[in-house]
Amino acid sequence: MATRCSADLISRGTPTVRMAGALMPDIMHQWNGRTGQTSRRPRRRRCGDRCEHDGMTASNDSVVFGVTERLSNEQLADEQARTLATPRRRASPAAALLFMMMDLLYGKRRTFAKFRVLEVIARVPYQAWEHVAYVAVTHRYSEPKFARRIFDRVAESRRQQDNEQWHLLILEELLHEEGRREPYIRYRLIPQVIAFAYYQLSWLLYVVKPAWSYRLNADFEDHAEHEYALFVAENPSLAERPYDGLFAEEYGRFDTLADLFRQIGYDERMHKLESLEAMDAPRFT
Repeated sequence: MATRCSADLISRGTPTVRMAGALMPDIMHQWNGRTGQTSRRPRRRRCGDRCEHDGMTASNDSVVFGVTERLSNEQLADEQARTLATPRRRASPAAALLFMMMDLLYGKRRTFAKFRVLEVIARVPYQAWEHVAYVAVTHRYSEPKFARRIFDRVAESRRQQDNEQWHLLILEELLHEEGRREPYIRYRLIPQVIAFAYYQLSWLLYVVKPAWSYRLNADFEDHAEHEYALFVAENPSLAERPYDGLFAEEYGRFDTLADLFRQIGYDERMHKLESLEAMDAPRFT
């Protein structure tokens, strides 16, 4: 089983360390060039598991950390079509402002570089929720049953962080392979500033009323789901290149980049559905 990368350790540390991870320049910038609602939450899967969700099954042939479910090629194509046929959510004002800012800074065109910025931001709500949960454990550890429910929420947030983190690292790898060098301030510094602000907003909303924070995340994940589906539809050349890269042991191997991005889009949908489900529940249930 492959050892998790150092970036994963950031999400496992103390809240202070995780915030440092959100603010520091992306770890891959210093890479040395090595080459509807669901009624249950998907669990982390490992080699040999059978994945089941909404009546679909797929078998895994590789170690997968933080993947909601591995689908077959046909299932991935079907799920992409389902996304494209589903209207986008009506975004909250905060989400709409974020999407508008992304378009102004990085253009409306869907690119690897823009998706990498999106994934830098996508991790932070889960980090914020984990932070709040750890604070709650500190104050409520004298009630073991309640503390256990809080820790279950911590574990869920960690799994979601894992998933978003693999998306980020894979996108960085693909950009590195293409030899692209974007302006540091625009593509490295500004995303960290946005991520910091988004972390604070997610944390504050979660403390005041968790449903508000979950709704914001559902809006963000719905946007990401549709953007990835459109990206695949707009770029037929993605079907001509396989993915068996540096993070294939952890995230999975794919016959084509089209299937890779369909899987990522499906992951985003699962995160959206989990947030929609959590909106109807108390903070820790």
